[in-house]
Amino acid sequence: MFTGIIEETGAIEKIAKTENSIRLVVRAKICARSVKRGDSIAVNGCCLTVIKVASQGRSKQLYFDLVRETWERTNLQFLQHGALVNLERALPANGRLGGHFVTGHIDGTGTIRRWERKGADHVIEIAAPPEILRYVVFKGSIAVDGISLTVAGVTKKSFQIWIIPHTHAVTALRERRVHDIVNLEADLLAKYAEKLFATCQAPRTDPCSYANVKPAQSSARASR
Repeated sequence: MFTGIIEETGAIEKIAKTENSIRLVVRAKICARSVKRGDSIAVNGCCLTVIKVASQGRSKQLYFDLVRETWERTNLQFLQHGALVNLERALPANGRLGGHFVTGHIDGTGTIRRWERKGADHVIEIAAPPEILRYVVFKGSIAVDGISLTVAGVTKKSFQIWIIPHTHAVTALRERRVHDIVNLEADLLAKYAEKLFATCQAPRTDPCSYANVKPAQSSARASR
């Protein structure tokens, strides 16, 4: 689980296709501290497993193996050597939830349609598919390349977000341009709410009605 609060930007050192996967190597400093094989790190919002750590001067190289699904669904496939990526370590149990609940499971990608500076801030408009936009609401949360951001406006085909100077300075968004592809993860709570509401509307079973539940019988059957 992540929060969408980016800790640092790392640089792509290597992308290579192997027989069974795609090998991704990222240079990092902060997120490489105390990291070990098997740990999870969000790379542009994608939850990836560290398979190897190698020292390189003051920084370290983090190795990841990507399955074909991750490669085809995310913007990692468009990255080149030296490109910046957003990095975040998994949320510790005693950590602060500064953003929102981010799983690192990308729903799909969007395309930047507008990227403008407004005073000290920036505004970005991102075109997204209907299956993602259905979960996007005004002043709600969405993860863009792993960054927890607040929605400033929604249309039938896109949404807008405002970027403060700090976010622009410390994330890979500063490299993004119009027509670039970004990873999108909709709010997990919205997905659960939709699923539960649909279940409640189902005929006959009506699991939302406590009147139909018989605790004693249910417990007995479940224990067998």
